[in-house]
Amino acid sequence: MFESKTEAQARQEILAMVAEYADMFHKQGQGFHEGDRIPYASRVYDRAEMVNLVDSALEFWLTSGRYTDEFEKKLSDYLDVRFCSLVNSGSSANLLAFMALTSPLLGERRIKRGDEVITVAAGFPTTVNPAIQYGAVPVFVDVTIPQYNVDVTRLEAALSEKTKAVMLAHTLGNPFDLETVRAFCKRHGLWLVEDNCDALGSRYTIDGEERLTGTIGDIGTSSFYPPHHMTMGEGGAVYTNDPLLHKVIRSFRDWGRDCSCPSGHDNLCGHRFDRQYGELPLGYDHKYVYSHFGYNLKATDLQAAVGCAQLDKFPAFVERRRHNFSYLKTALAGTEDRLILPEAAKNSVPSWFGFLITCREGVDRNSLVRYIEERGVQTRMLFAGNLTKHPCFDEMRKDKEGYRIVGGLLNTDRIMADTFWVGVYPGMTDEKLAYMAKMIKEGLAQ
Repeated sequence: MFESKTEAQARQEILAMVAEYADMFHKQGQGFHEGDRIPYASRVYDRAEMVNLVDSALEFWLTSGRYTDEFEKKLSDYLDVRFCSLVNSGSSANLLAFMALTSPLLGERRIKRGDEVITVAAGFPTTVNPAIQYGAVPVFVDVTIPQYNVDVTRLEAALSEKTKAVMLAHTLGNPFDLETVRAFCKRHGLWLVEDNCDALGSRYTIDGEERLTGTIGDIGTSSFYPPHHMTMGEGGAVYTNDPLLHKVIRSFRDWGRDCSCPSGHDNLCGHRFDRQYGELPLGYDHKYVYSHFGYNLKATDLQAAVGCAQLDKFPAFVERRRHNFSYLKTALAGTEDRLILPEAAKNSVPSWFGFLITCREGVDRNSLVRYIEERGVQTRMLFAGNLTKHPCFDEMRKDKEGYRIVGGLLNTDRIMADTFWVGVYPGMTDEKLAYMAKMIKEGLAQ
């Protein structure tokens, strides 16, 4: 079939066929009928993602390559940050963000085992897990309702001589009080890690300048798992403006090695065989010198290829999420006597991941959720609810060590008992949103 063609011609013919296939068999936005399943999130894509994916596959490079370079550059440009590292998941991104702060290269500011990290228990576990796994101590403070973010009035009480960092997520796209949290961190010399996995595209005005979340602290993280703001199947990113932190992040991501040469390149520094490292022999191959106890957390170029196409669509995704959130909030007006509806944080323009609802006294969350789920509307809890109540904390609770709670977790427990959310992903139509609101109202009337 390709005997008389050049490789470039054959490649273009294949990609044209892939585009046609995608248009024919991967159509999105089909008609909606009441009762059809409405997921809380889903992939939104077209021929561009599939063409990129096959284009990368035809090269058969597989590991990080040209699409990875392109993606890191495009995401850096979008965020207006200096450095971006693509990784294999948002959980890995959080792991790298935390572990970077344990590097000996940071001197007295490095996090050591037994040091404390201020965070919240109302969220996803991988914001907290890296600290526990390393041997640091998470210090949990409560959150506010209806913003569902850290209660900043608890920060000073959570501080101790062992505190080294604050690591918090922007809950479902709603930024936490960055102005207060950043000022607290600066006042006490603490690192600030923004878990931006549910908030890519959210904006926050600080010092008179509107900036994207994830870029205001020392390190930001993103996730590209299918339900998130954009997807590459599995994938994540870590970003920073600090050259030293970037160096450490890359080292931990790439096996802990000291060398910064990318895959497929050797001796870019020109000193691969003429340096002394630790107690190794003089001239030991720098590509096999390790300055950290690292991992292999790189993504594949296949994933990056999908991500590049998604990034081109991303601004439109964000606008649609904001539209969908506003539509739902308007449609649910009049239910405030029975439901607490979400509110954007002060000084923020969220890129909403979901629409959080807390049931007021007299409304049974479980009954309402069952009613709307049975009618096709998918729901989710606010992830862990209260992370400290989960089986993974059983041993830590019994031994009364390994974490601290400051001031009680009253709102966190309320969220665990009374809160749920529905989606606002870009593939939702106004017709679907109207049906979702209708079902929620019907459920309240039961």
